[in-house]
Amino acid sequence: MSHPGSVDIIDFLAFTIYPFIALGIIELISRGIKLSSWKKLSIQGVAMIILSIIYVVFPALIVTREEYSHVEPLWMSIVVMLALAATLFFQAKRTKLDPTKAEY
Repeated sequence: MSHPGSVDIIDFLAFTIYPFIALGIIELISRGIKLSSWKKLSIQGVAMIILSIIYVVFPALIVTREEYSHVEPLWMSIVVMLALAATLFFQAKRTKLDPTKAEY
């Protein structure tokens, strides 16, 4: 990751940890307000899509190094978040149709 436009390891870890922080915060809030499982999963899916868009459009805002004006998006992280969003939406649909299938 030493070529121009890339991010250093600390920023890469931040890019990796932010989605898990978002999922955890949504989980804690939904348990606190006793939100139904399918709504929580849907909100988590939307959050992953929003983070994916942010990672494509605004990656330079997340990077701590100011010497790079152009930061290349981390496409693999974006694809994984979109796959996770699709999985969360599928699970939300499954849980809404049959609430007994909600194991969490």
